[in-house]
Amino acid sequence: MSEIYLKFESMRIQIQSLISVFEGIAPSQWQESYDNSGLLVGNAQDYVSKALLCLDCTPEIIEEARIQGCDLVIAHHPIIFGGLKRLNGNNYVEKTVINAIKYGIAIYAIHTNLDNVLKYGVNAKIAEKLGLNNARILDPQLSRLFRLSIYVPKENLEQVKEAVFQAGAGKIGNYDECGFSTMGEGSFRPIEGANPHTGEIGVRHQDPEIKFEVTVTDALKDRVLRSMLAAHPYEEVAYELVKMENKHQEIGAGLIGELENELDIDAFLELLKNKMELSFVKFTKTKNKKIKTVAVCGGAGSFLIKKAKSTADAYVTSDIKYHEFFDAEGELLLCDIGHYESEKYTIEIFHQIISEKLPNFATIFAQTNTNPVQYK
Repeated sequence: MSEIYLKFESMRIQIQSLISVFEGIAPSQWQESYDNSGLLVGNAQDYVSKALLCLDCTPEIIEEARIQGCDLVIAHHPIIFGGLKRLNGNNYVEKTVINAIKYGIAIYAIHTNLDNVLKYGVNAKIAEKLGLNNARILDPQLSRLFRLSIYVPKENLEQVKEAVFQAGAGKIGNYDECGFSTMGEGSFRPIEGANPHTGEIGVRHQDPEIKFEVTVTDALKDRVLRSMLAAHPYEEVAYELVKMENKHQEIGAGLIGELENELDIDAFLELLKNKMELSFVKFTKTKNKKIKTVAVCGGAGSFLIKKAKSTADAYVTSDIKYHEFFDAEGELLLCDIGHYESEKYTIEIFHQIISEKLPNFATIFAQTNTNPVQYK
């Protein structure tokens, strides 16, 4: 990556504000259980003025950040995965953390949660490079959605609707403010100590009410509930929050889309090498004569071979083991382009997000090549 992006007239910003921007797109709840995304070094309340964007955080990256005057490093891969029991500088992880603390450089990583989103996701960037149309999640996740049912007086429905929509509920694909209302009648009897919106203490009361239903993601449900409760007129609000088994079409592993025109095998491999700036590709034989539908997964993607095989003509990923190449069984063109090569454009995603959400915050593309694998 040769191009450096630097915005002048930079503003200082609290780290927490930057985290909120990134996790508004890829919430930390959506990272895999083994992952360690988030603020790894530094205090979220501190202010920073310039960020170095990189794939991996290493001692060389910290040194580059120091030289460039960056007080924040934003990386895709977390430098800390397991617990650190000591900081003696005996390996690159310890050295990186020691130097970051020494020079006052914060480290933030956003990893599998960014892998698992459609918009701004790592796989969306690969699809963009390859020119795939109709991009969609290859393996959508289950149980990320909740159904929120709220019982509200008819005259207060719009204010409650507005509150939950503004908090992020009711988004389905390319539509937002989606909800469903059912008319009914609610009954209750206020007892001693109550302060009812309507009705009298000790007397059963009945009112026309609307049952308003809306979907909300697991990452937003607490915020939506707070907004709903603040907007609702009742002292005690009747609502239900139920986990759904529906697949979330914008959260999950991998991505699949179609090329503008189908290509023969050699033409597709040349396209892949050209667009992803590759010196080589490892691939399997395939019964397919033409490639039209392409699945992709940045990083280690062997776990999606079976899924890709049932839906795609070609699957582009990395870190495929020798015996895993057999799993393609000639039913798709399985391509391993290398881990670094599949994710090196992540820093373009970081830059795009910051440019759109925090346009006056300075960012620099790291010039240090952190790929530990060399080729001849």
